[in-house]
Amino acid sequence: MAHKKRNLSAFSLSFLDIMSCGFGAVILLFLIAKHNVDTNTLTTQAKIDLSSEVLLLEEEILEGKDSLVHLRNSISEIDDSTATAQWLARKIMDDIGETAGKIEALPADQYNTDIDRIKEDIKKMGQDKQRLEAETEEIGKDSRSFVGEGNREYLTGLKLGGKHILLLLDVSASMLDESIVNIIRRRNMSDEHKRNSAKWQRVIKIVDWLTAKFPVNSNYQLYTFNTETQPILRNTTGKWLKVSNKEELDSITRELEFLIPSGGTSLEKAFVKGMGLSPKPDNIYLITDGLPTQDDRSPRGTTISGSDRLKLFERAYKKLPVGIPVNVILEPMEGDPMAASAFWRLAQITEGSFMSPTEDWP
Repeated sequence: MAHKKRNLSAFSLSFLDIMSCGFGAVILLFLIAKHNVDTNTLTTQAKIDLSSEVLLLEEEILEGKDSLVHLRNSISEIDDSTATAQWLARKIMDDIGETAGKIEALPADQYNTDIDRIKEDIKKMGQDKQRLEAETEEIGKDSRSFVGEGNREYLTGLKLGGKHILLLLDVSASMLDESIVNIIRRRNMSDEHKRNSAKWQRVIKIVDWLTAKFPVNSNYQLYTFNTETQPILRNTTGKWLKVSNKEELDSITRELEFLIPSGGTSLEKAFVKGMGLSPKPDNIYLITDGLPTQDDRSPRGTTISGSDRLKLFERAYKKLPVGIPVNVILEPMEGDPMAASAFWRLAQITEGSFMSPTEDWP
């Protein structure tokens, strides 16, 4: 029996299986290649992110090292001062012991003779004192009267006097309050609330007290400073004013009552402007509450670190000539721990004085 002849087809089941396997292999290769590309991209992005984090950490480490150096320098200076004080204390005790031994060794008659001579010297010095007080009675009078609460007219440790007195008053926004939060709040209040802030009113009273203690025969100038420096009395830039002009001196307090603290702080500009006076001042009073926030140029950003503020302070100090005492009155301000030590060093180096008045003074 003859077999039937099969018809051949190009699209048989075996051919379709082969084609399906081929397409599957191509798709599998494509998925593998795509996964490798995505993985490499994610790895590269992760490396970039980690590099940024490393750079930020390195910057923070450098700032920390700078602060550590300043602290170590301060500790070293304190150790030196402590050692000097201890040496002086021992020397004084030795001198006291030596003097006591000499007194005990003196004969009784010589001892009495020395006492009589000392009494005569004291009496003579008392007479000289009365004569000098009588001669300087007019010179020693205050330029005007000032009476605070409880009739307190003193400020212990502050070095008063001078022929040409420069008063530098910080009028930046930080003078509105002692805390950063309250400063931000007060900046958005009315001008009346800003002027009546407790800290600013205390500063006005301090200026009033200082000007009242100026010697009558001296000259003075009062510059206010924030990001700019200008005289409190208009059209007096570069001029010395006479303390004996009582009406002009009284007008300072009236001008301060209308002044509103604002802006940042440039101590460098204040020192440069003050040194433009001729002759140069022989005594400076600086009323402020913290380290400067900029130098003689506009700031690059909106924030500044503590170490950078200390650098600005040191740059400003270099603008002062040698031999002019700087008396610092530092008002309290949070968030600026290096300010007190920096301004204390300024007062010590220039042979001035440093103080931080209490809240109820004057």
